Amino acid sequence: MYEVLNNRITVLLLKYDSYLAKLKQKKMNLIPNQSSDYINREISWLSFNDRVLQEAMDPEVPLLERLKFLGIFSSNLDEFFSVRVGTLQRIIDADVESKALLGGSSKKLMKQVHSIVLEIRDKFDKVFSELTQELKFYNIFIVDENNLSESQQDFIKTYFDEKIRPRLVPIMLKDNPSFPYLKNQVIYLAVDVRKNWTPELSNYALIEVPANVLPRFIVLPDKGDGKKYVIMLDDIIRFRLDDIFATFDYDTIGAFTIKLTRDAELDIDNDVTKSFFQKMSDSLEERKKGQAVRLVYDREMPYPLLNYLLKKLDLIDFENIVPGGRYHNAKDFMAFPQVGSDALVYQKDSPLLQKDLVRHKSMFAAIREKDILLHYPYQSFGHFIDLLREAAIDPDVVSIKATLYRVARDSNVINALINAVKNGKDVTVVIELQARFDEESNIYWTRKLEEAGVKIIDGVPGLKVHSKLSHITRKEGNDLAHYSCIGTGNFNESTAKLYCDHMLMTADQRLTFEVEKVFEFFNHNYKIYDYKHLVTSPLNMRNTFESLIDVEIDNAKVGKEAYIYVKMNSLVDNQLIQKLYTASNAGVSIKLIIRGICSLVPGVKGFSENIEAISIVDKYLEHSRIIVFCNDGKERYFISSADWMIRNLDKRVEVATPIYDPGLQKELKEYLDLQFKDNTKARIIDKNQVNMYKDKEALKYRAQEDIYNYLKNCTLE
Repeated sequence: MYEVLNNRITVLLLKYDSYLAKLKQKKMNLIPNQSSDYINREISWLSFNDRVLQEAMDPEVPLLERLKFLGIFSSNLDEFFSVRVGTLQRIIDADVESKALLGGSSKKLMKQVHSIVLEIRDKFDKVFSELTQELKFYNIFIVDENNLSESQQDFIKTYFDEKIRPRLVPIMLKDNPSFPYLKNQVIYLAVDVRKNWTPELSNYALIEVPANVLPRFIVLPDKGDGKKYVIMLDDIIRFRLDDIFATFDYDTIGAFTIKLTRDAELDIDNDVTKSFFQKMSDSLEERKKGQAVRLVYDREMPYPLLNYLLKKLDLIDFENIVPGGRYHNAKDFMAFPQVGSDALVYQKDSPLLQKDLVRHKSMFAAIREKDILLHYPYQSFGHFIDLLREAAIDPDVVSIKATLYRVARDSNVINALINAVKNGKDVTVVIELQARFDEESNIYWTRKLEEAGVKIIDGVPGLKVHSKLSHITRKEGNDLAHYSCIGTGNFNESTAKLYCDHMLMTADQRLTFEVEKVFEFFNHNYKIYDYKHLVTSPLNMRNTFESLIDVEIDNAKVGKEAYIYVKMNSLVDNQLIQKLYTASNAGVSIKLIIRGICSLVPGVKGFSENIEAISIVDKYLEHSRIIVFCNDGKERYFISSADWMIRNLDKRVEVATPIYDPGLQKELKEYLDLQFKDNTKARIIDKNQVNMYKDKEALKYRAQEDIYNYLKNCTLE
């Protein structure tokens, strides 16, 4: 057995080396006819999602984790079509062009997007097929309705009758005067109920697969042979088609998956008689009826059935009709059951405790002594929960304020805030109702918080509140002391286990005073403060960072050392990109770590040759934003909630905070250095969008593992 596995691994490694060699030879034609100065954001995003698919292809990634990356890839693509392609379709329908669309017309870009999607979709199907075969080497089998043992069939019949049948509502289509409405990103089985010799007696049906309430993957009982068997919910329904349509006289029956993706943009009406809360609730209902932006179907579907569906959906001349495999909504692979050995998943490292917090009984005492910088998921997000819980019961705490953008399903953050109200604290929450795809959740939590007595501020008209702030006021002697938390990521204990982010906990009056001013702005939008320390959008973030880049340009021109380090999710803003090009041409050394979209073209001789850019995709999602300026040797460090995109700089409330403590600056510098050294999960961003890995060196660096070990050693000091 071990010999077979070793041979298999050798074959996989050879295949992987061959794949890398092909990438070097084949420059993927992702950016034809585009400006040489910028990469279109849609094309760059698709290149990012290709990096996610690379993780599913990487034989060094544990096998079940590779399946999860297939799920992440699919989920990303769904959102891309709902949001970005939906916007493109609106522009096409309105017959207008947008300056934000670089490299040609929107129609041309739509065709280009469609072409790339088909290419990476074919790659996805191939990877999925290979992974299901590799699972067999570990005695894990994904079976369908055609290869079940007698005992498995008995189990499935019982499971179907008890769990699935009550949730199925088959709709017969032939004599139905109206075609049923297809929900957004929900999988349906289009059923072909056929009479071979009397086709007029044939019929079509539609079944919604209830994957929103039942597991998509069901583990079948063991057979005592040491093997694990998993079947998909779709195939259990296929197995029972005879039973579902028993009253029909047919010769053959088949079920083929379809999925419709709809435009997810919200149209918020201008009725002044409605509250913003009501407008958002109404808009969410309208979103469910958004126009189609993509139809994916099983390529094995008979043409008459496909043609019938396209006519009924009014999609005959539709651009984004994508032939796919037997299964859709592969995002469900993110919840694939953990079967087999522990070696098939990533080892889970326990979050580290922050040494300066654990040596104090009181969180306030620790923060009062020195600034604290948390790096999660490497360090425990539970420290922030502990701070809120302590504030909720501390008799000296007067008030708690927080901004909430996305929160966990069972949020301990919200529970702590509600508990604070019960203990007589004045609690104010700015909750963003327009947090995309979390609107319904945030409306739910708004109601819960209001019922508990929390003061709710909906946000700022015309601006999304994306800043990550909390602020606690406490009586200390005859004075009021202030404690602030300023973060790069959401106050969400679920995503804090998966997203790499930072949070500054501070009692520095320079910062806490200005955080208080931000909350005053939320409450009274006419109160604009001239910030000296915090960098905020839409007030001064763009100008501040442009000015700091100008300092580097001036220093480089007179021969001084000049550099800029930027880590963020997306770099799209044309104005700042142009400023970075100017800096590069002046001799400023610029290093970028951009996880997702990067419209900047690095490494072009005579244009951006002093700019290098990488993207890291690994087991955690790189989400934090860090900006460092050389500043003639007196380095300036910032962490921020904002990417460099037009929306973040001009259309949202964002906050970047300076990091003043030298020890914390050293931590951030080491953090960045470890990421720049990564030669395992770092891909090079260049004009060709090929996603080549950095060249391997004798010494292996993997940033996410190295950062954990670095922080672990700091804890032990």
